[in-house]
Amino acid sequence: MSLPPHLVEMHREIRGYADEYGLDCFEVIFELVSVDQMNMVAAYTGFPTRYPHWRFGMEYEQLSKTHEYGLSKIYELVINTDPCYAYLIQSNSIMEQKLVMAHVHGHCDFFKNNYYFRATNRRMLDQMANHAARVRRYMDKHGVDVVESFLDACLSIENLIDQRALFEKRRRPEPPAPDEDDTRTVRLIPTEKGYLRNYMNPKEFIEAERKKLEEEAARKKRFPERPQRDLMSFVLEHAPLELWEQDCLDIVREESYYFAPQMQTKIMNEGWASYWHSKIMTTRALSDSELMDYADTHSSTMGMQPGRINPYKLGLELFKNIEERWNKGQYGKEWDECDDFATRKRWDKQTGLGREKIFEVRKLYNDVTFIDEFLTEDFAREQKLFTYGLNKNSGDWEIQSREFQDVKSKLLSQLTNFGNPIIDVVDGNWENRGELLLEHTHHGVDLKLDWARDTLENLVRLWRRPAGILTRVDNKPVVLRYDGKTHTEKVMSNAVAS
Repeated sequence: MSLPPHLVEMHREIRGYADEYGLDCFEVIFELVSVDQMNMVAAYTGFPTRYPHWRFGMEYEQLSKTHEYGLSKIYELVINTDPCYAYLIQSNSIMEQKLVMAHVHGHCDFFKNNYYFRATNRRMLDQMANHAARVRRYMDKHGVDVVESFLDACLSIENLIDQRALFEKRRRPEPPAPDEDDTRTVRLIPTEKGYLRNYMNPKEFIEAERKKLEEEAARKKRFPERPQRDLMSFVLEHAPLELWEQDCLDIVREESYYFAPQMQTKIMNEGWASYWHSKIMTTRALSDSELMDYADTHSSTMGMQPGRINPYKLGLELFKNIEERWNKGQYGKEWDECDDFATRKRWDKQTGLGREKIFEVRKLYNDVTFIDEFLTEDFAREQKLFTYGLNKNSGDWEIQSREFQDVKSKLLSQLTNFGNPIIDVVDGNWENRGELLLEHTHHGVDLKLDWARDTLENLVRLWRRPAGILTRVDNKPVVLRYDGKTHTEKVMSNAVAS
């Protein structure tokens, strides 16, 4: 539904404030929807044109119930396209509509200017409609249950992509040239003097070079040659899938890579949007009569829940902290080497570089680098950050540490690889039987074995052969394997799970 005149004028006003503060946004198009329509759009992650699948219905049901019971409320929904589409709920108050519009312009500026979104398909709304049309065509031809079952298998590995390759196009391996000579011999260092031959090429050198050649030959025989992080790409290129199955898997993979930058920048993105909605509302858009309602809405958004990171709160406070530090000159070698508490407390060189710095940070960082670079011990202390865990003796969740390094390390580990386990394809012809072997990089956290077994079942559905994963269970290297009928677990005495 198009906006009524008073909301059109409000949008023009908020856009003017955003331009005044230097935000650089795509054109923003707002749609007015009911609560039920908002839940539907949110269930499709903002894209009502996405392919049909039962999980979207489950998500819609959950959103509807949590709203009905007063457990949550969706204030805004914005999608990363050009132009940028966003949704307003009809029942929102005037103050809430202003807040949402200001928040959306913060998101839009971030989408347009952050480095990790530079390879994003800005026409993804049309692309997803195209995906949906193809999936529906396959459903008409092969049956809804068959296609949905295959999509279930694809979606079970949708997080097993390589976030390091966001800007790379998938490349299929090139076969060697027919006349390539695979004969390899040790190349000796040439010398014109015969008596120098043994001196220039001692036995140790020759043996070392021969060993390198053997290792290179063994690597060439491996499949893949090196561990591959993008499991979906490997399956897509090497599994014996039908054409429609390849297309469905490629659709899931393409959409996973579209959403990956948003997962990499959740804290920054929400923090940046929250910074600007609070700035625009408190300095420009808010009327006196709306102050209390705004404070109540803003504080509920910033509320912390036990056991969960609130990206709005953490991102907002860290951006504010960066701005304050760069305004006062609290950075650089002199600041880092100052260990006098009173001096640091009074430190203010009035450099005034805070606004410039946060725009630079917004452009260049993702959540991991953002936290690693700017979350300081002073900030952790001010925000009362801590780690928590389960006390195995009492069975209670307790604070484990308030030490800065523990807090920062735990936070970074939760953000690395989207918080998912790091899984690589290490062998596509395991034990020369055409089986697929994955390896879990452990980092001290065990896999959830029931989830791992379910994923292996779906992977076998895609690979058409048995599949296994090398991990650690109770600090022992173990291979979990599924052959299409039975799950097995084998301790590997000669294997080393990283």
